[in-house]
Amino acid sequence: MAKKKKEEMDALLFIDTNILLDFYRDRKSDISMKFLEQIEACKDRLILGSQIEMEYKKNRQHVILESLGRFGTPDWGKLSAPALVSETQAAGMIEKHRKELVKQQKILTEKIQGILEKPGTQDEVYKVLQRVFKHDSPYNLNRADKRRFAIRRLARKRFSLGYPPRKKNDTSYGDAINWEWLVQCSIDSGKDIVIVTRDSDYGVVYKDSSYLNDWLSQEFKQRVSQKRKLKLTASLSEGLKIVHAKVTKEMEEAEKVMLSDLWSRLLTLDDIEPEQDVL
Repeated sequence: MAKKKKEEMDALLFIDTNILLDFYRDRKSDISMKFLEQIEACKDRLILGSQIEMEYKKNRQHVILESLGRFGTPDWGKLSAPALVSETQAAGMIEKHRKELVKQQKILTEKIQGILEKPGTQDEVYKVLQRVFKHDSPYNLNRADKRRFAIRRLARKRFSLGYPPRKKNDTSYGDAINWEWLVQCSIDSGKDIVIVTRDSDYGVVYKDSSYLNDWLSQEFKQRVSQKRKLKLTASLSEGLKIVHAKVTKEMEEAEKVMLSDLWSRLLTLDDIEPEQDVL
């Protein structure tokens, strides 16, 4: 049987805020920078806006602190050697390493404080994303772009009618703004759209595959084009490859491990309530 030809897309890429915040969660630092380099390299194809920038900057510090929850001082009391062996070489080595660990922990604490206080010079993730957010592009709905007023009006109407993407207890219409803007970008550019997210507002995940919400799929075809493609994926690697970014095997494998760890925490689909995000 002939191998099925891979579907080609001429696409713009929308990366959900939670994916950007992942750089402070589970990604290893060296791999993170490779992903960030490719995000910046394809900035001309990114769907951006002040809404995404605000969500990222609003949550960055909180996510950093959450990630530091596992980073604390060991219980040195449990490592204190009993008096009868306190003069042994092993006890001396424990004390020596304790002092070194305390020294290194102090260095890391100062580094973290710098990242929180001066992200523009101390946070490598922030510096790259700041350049991306400031990039002048027809797909960047920044605060100087008057089109934002029309997009906000559409988003308010969408939110009041309860249309997706929207969580059950949402009090703001940020997701609606992002959706209306990506629809407009597809209309204006004539390009397909790839959404990288693990937000249940946009669809569901089943057996490691993402499926776009039925209403959003229908709406996109009606408002944009029956021929235009809209793809949902939880994989940043996949999204970047579609817009021709350079994604290495190492990057793909590292992300697979991260996603596998995430999915393993979700035993069944019943564990995900309809309005709950995966993260």
